Amino acid sequence: MEIKPIRNEQDYRDALRRAEALWDCRESSPECDELDVLATLIEAYEREHYPIDLPGPVEAIHFRLEQQGKDRRDLIGIIGHRTRVYEVLSGKRPLSLRMIRNLHDELGIPAKVLIQPSWGRKRARRRDSSRKPQPQKRKIST
Repeated sequence: MEIKPIRNEQDYRDALRRAEALWDCRESSPECDELDVLATLIEAYEREHYPIDLPGPVEAIHFRLEQQGKDRRDLIGIIGHRTRVYEVLSGKRPLSLRMIRNLHDELGIPAKVLIQPSWGRKRARRRDSSRKPQPQKRKIST
């Protein structure tokens, strides 16, 4: 059993090959102990070099609803009224602190996921009522 740190991609690939070869080892054998140590080293290397991004808040809500066999209607009362649920799930409205707390308490979605900004969120453009469009002047040629 030769265990060494995983320092680069070649070491990583070698460790994966060795772990695959040991996969069907007998419980409580030296090979199984080696596999446990290799799995820990591989996990540490992957956590540092191949991080997994958290899902966006809306993706997390959809996923949790699907996991629990629920649909959008079940969010009424947790997020707000029907129109508020639609606005949040379509990305037109960000989650408020109250909504985040309710989603965390009622559906068990981690607050860390819910407090992220929603990328690609559409913002409603408001018209500035103080600015009136000016009529264009026509030039008359003589």
